[in-house]
This record gives sequence, C-alpha cells and structure tokens, in this order.
Amino acid sequence: MPYASALAAEMVVCVGFCEDGGDVRYNAAVCVSGDGVLGLHRKVHLPAGETAAYGPGDRFDAFDTPAGRIGMLIDYDKTFPESARSLALDGAQILACLSAWPTSVTNRAPRIAQDRQSRLFDLYDQARAAENQVVLASSNQTGVMGGMRFLGQAKVVGPGGDVLARTWSKAGLAVAELDVAAEIDRARRILHHLDERRADVYREARG
Repeated sequence: MPYASALAAEMVVCVGFCEDGGDVRYNAAVCVSGDGVLGLHRKVHLPAGETAAYGPGDRFDAFDTPAGRIGMLIDYDKTFPESARSLALDGAQILACLSAWPTSVTNRAPRIAQDRQSRLFDLYDQARAAENQVVLASSNQTGVMGGMRFLGQAKVVGPGGDVLARTWSKAGLAVAELDVAAEIDRARRILHHLDERRADVYREARG
C-alpha cells in the first residue's frame, strides 16, 4: 500500500479494496497515513450473493492512529450491533464505516428519501454511534451500477447519535470539526454505556 500511503500524506484515510488472500479473496479496508498502514479489516458479515466472491473475515480490531483509536466496518457489518460494540470494547473512539449500500432491490421507492434501505442506512449509523458513545464516519458509494442505485448519504455522527455533517444522495464530502476525545468524554459523563453493561445476563449466540 505504499502508493495509498503517499497519497494520504498527513491525513488518516480509510480505503476499501479487494484483497488477494491466495486461495480466497476478501472484501477489505485498509487505514493508511503517510507513515504507512495503520490497520486492516476484512468484512466479517457477508450477505447473500457475496459468499461466492469473498471469504469472511474473522475479527474486529481497533488500532491507534494520529486521529484517535479507530475501528473499521464494511457495509453489512454495521447491521450487527456486536460489530461496533466489539470495536468500542477494544477502545475505538472512531468507527469508520465504508459501504457500497444500494437502495432496496425488491421494493424500490420512487424517491431515495422514502426508500427502506435509505432509512436503515441512517438508522444504523446513528444507533451504532449512540449506543457505543463514539464518533462514526460513514462513507457510501453514489450513482448507478447495473441495476443498483447507491444511496450516498455519507455522514459524520457524534457520540450522542446526532448527525454533524452529511452529503445526502449526491457525491461529496461530509466535513465536521470536533475534538473526538472531548466529545466522547462529554457523552459518557453521566451515562457510560460500556461501563454499565451487564454481560452476566446477556444471552450468548448459539452456533
């Protein structure tokens, strides 16, 4: 990833790519700065249709960066609360969610704002930030590819679940300036969700 690192320079940038794992390919994301690779994530949750093309990742790990401790999610990963919670428990302050999230294929609405997948995309972004009291940066593809129309709706969400900046359905940049650590401290001042969990009463998943 030397080329991506060189382009990132002083920025911290998360980029999606198809990773060649030898006998298997992964839907993956890498986080880079001018200093090199900071973190890597392989998409864990594969929806129907992707399993023929990709193998699943098997972990969620946060990592330190100049912008704060970051954890990455890819697309369908954020549908599962456990994904973001695992990263938050690993100390993630920022969740970087990279997506190619389309409008509903089976029940397409005349306008994107009325689309079921549009509502879910925003709901998941805000819920994952609020329930873990972290900052979430969500990117998404725009435009049309084949029979799919992509939502856009890139955004930055604060640790209280408030959308701080967004692009709606058009391509662009959602820009928000904030002190990440200070915003998280403020959100956790009275109610600290991670500290107040009751792991002893939660049901474990059955395989």
